[in-house]
Amino acid sequence: MKILNKYILKSFLTPFLATFLIILFVLIMQALWLQFDKIAGKGIDIVIIFKFLGYIALMMIPTALPIAILLSSIMALGNLAENYEFAAIKSAGISLQRLIRPLVILMIVLSSLNFLFLNYIFPYASLKSKNLIYNMKMKEPGLALVAGTFNTEIPGYSIKFKEKYGPENNFLKDVLIYEIKSNSVNNKVITAEKGEIVSEEGSRYLTLVLENGFYNEEIINKKSTRKQREKVPAIKAHFDRYKINIDVSSIGNFDPDDVKYKSGKEMLSLNQLQYYVDSLDEPFHKFVENRAIRTYKILRGNKLVKDTTISKYNLKTDILNNFNDEDKSSIINNATTFVSSNLDNISSFKETLMNKQKIINAYDTEYHKRLAFSVACLVLFFIGSPLGSIIRKGGFGLPMIMAIIIFVIYFFISTLGKNMAESNTISPFLGGWLASIVLLPFGVFLMIRATKDKGIFNVDTFMQPITNFFNKIFKIDNNKS
Repeated sequence: MKILNKYILKSFLTPFLATFLIILFVLIMQALWLQFDKIAGKGIDIVIIFKFLGYIALMMIPTALPIAILLSSIMALGNLAENYEFAAIKSAGISLQRLIRPLVILMIVLSSLNFLFLNYIFPYASLKSKNLIYNMKMKEPGLALVAGTFNTEIPGYSIKFKEKYGPENNFLKDVLIYEIKSNSVNNKVITAEKGEIVSEEGSRYLTLVLENGFYNEEIINKKSTRKQREKVPAIKAHFDRYKINIDVSSIGNFDPDDVKYKSGKEMLSLNQLQYYVDSLDEPFHKFVENRAIRTYKILRGNKLVKDTTISKYNLKTDILNNFNDEDKSSIINNATTFVSSNLDNISSFKETLMNKQKIINAYDTEYHKRLAFSVACLVLFFIGSPLGSIIRKGGFGLPMIMAIIIFVIYFFISTLGKNMAESNTISPFLGGWLASIVLLPFGVFLMIRATKDKGIFNVDTFMQPITNFFNKIFKIDNNKS
């Protein structure tokens, strides 16, 4: 049996190492391509680029591992079945479950390694890579500007715009700029309908060319009192075209190891994720409870008609008949305003509640997704190994196609579960484990079919009724002729 165990392990490990390296290389190149515009032509040292690729490789290992396991298990068992070795092993009284037992032990080890990667190395690599990307973008500050938020990374300015567009993403829409001088207030405001980022490689200046906007500035003396500042002169002007040259030489030489972001859910270990969920969950429930009590008190305290009055009339008498027309109009208007105000408050509260819940769910889902992705090595192996013995094909042809299809399905279900959990449609636990829950029964089904030496489905079961139907038709036609 030791010889058989060594043989099956060798049959699996040979394609596994090759497929793992190939898949990891493809994933690294895909990630590099997505970040290529932030790196190319920025004068970044080659050592920093290789450091970035190293972080990306560490991040991609937990993803490459399950794919490689799925593909190599199909290939290994497919080769054994294609060369009739599997049939010979079965004839010796060795079942499929006994044959893959050493591989199952290996999968447990690989799942444990994947768990350690996802818990320790993946968060570290995510932290370093995201901050390195940001620091490399600051080598070209125009690329660091993000739409829909105030950008304060450029010294002396706070810049916000609605949209970034154009072939090089250097055109801005609905621009708002605050010039922030040292030890001063935001006394200079510039708005523009659109703008353009002009930055030449090697230049110490970032140029913003604004069109069709307004320039507002209050001339404030630092020694002025508060009352004097209320009467300070101001400059306001409309411009068709306005150019701002910003000195960015101070941020051109960046520190690649500088850490600015460190609380993203991908950057946290499982313990840290659990801590974040617990620390956010208690204030969230207290917020809901306080808001509910407040709403209840408002509704109780602002009743236009007290419960005793309603009880007195037993809801049989129209209360408005007890008032004159002028008072009726006033009561109806007040009631309408009161109801409308409370509906607006409830609507606003609902949106705030959903946003807070979404943040908690995002961290909680990431926690369960990490655990589920560790177990994915086992789940995909129990799909790949019986599938390989069923299709009886080795090599990179059909097994590669089957592996891609299965992993795409796994990834799609996993993403669907994550999105549903974050939107509070399902629980974070179910969202994180949804792909494994869906595909595990399919693996059990394949294992049963492979043990019984049957295909995925019986073709005759589907073809026989069709064949009988056409036989009847042709028989009738022959009788007529």
